[in-house]
Amino acid sequence: MIAESIDTVGAAIVEAIAGRRRIVVGIAGPPGAGKSTLSSSLHSRLNAAGHETAIVPMDGFHLDNAILQQRGLLQRKGAPETFDADGFVALVETLHAGGASVVVPVFDREADKVREAAETVPESCTIILVEGNYLLLDRAPWTRLAPFLDLTVFVTAPSETLRERLVRRWLEHGHDGQQAEARAASNDIPNAMLVLEHSLPADITCSFEAA
Repeated sequence: MIAESIDTVGAAIVEAIAGRRRIVVGIAGPPGAGKSTLSSSLHSRLNAAGHETAIVPMDGFHLDNAILQQRGLLQRKGAPETFDADGFVALVETLHAGGASVVVPVFDREADKVREAAETVPESCTIILVEGNYLLLDRAPWTRLAPFLDLTVFVTAPSETLRERLVRRWLEHGHDGQQAEARAASNDIPNAMLVLEHSLPADITCSFEAA
């Protein structure tokens, strides 16, 4: 299904929750595509419509910088191998099962560090939006997520649009043009291409230029 608007995605989620106690919605896509923007908008709209909704980003499972340094992966932070994928799969399984409140980690971007047990997903939550680049990646251990994602959404954008957005991120962090281009080209853009080329089909695909 191709979604032309956020309203279309929201309507599909509401349809999926009908008659069910809880659903987990996986929102995947390359960095810079607008996953966080979509998740935030859906969160607001679904809660306003009376559906208790929570967002759980995959970013809470970044490996600590000390571990990445030991493994020679610090410059690749954000690539699939720099996440605690097994821990993330276990959390999504727990969220899918429901029956209890669950504490989740959150990534503090300013500190560049994960804050453990930073937020709570209450037992009463009916819709959980799990957001991250690699939810649909066609390789283990990411493929183990499939049984716990009741609906999947893939947010995409043209490769040139992604490149422009990823470079702009580094510019906004104070890098000059050459530095921003180099940082994006060395890690962010390869990660984006990996997601575009090696993600399994989603139930819903969308692209929002405003993202």
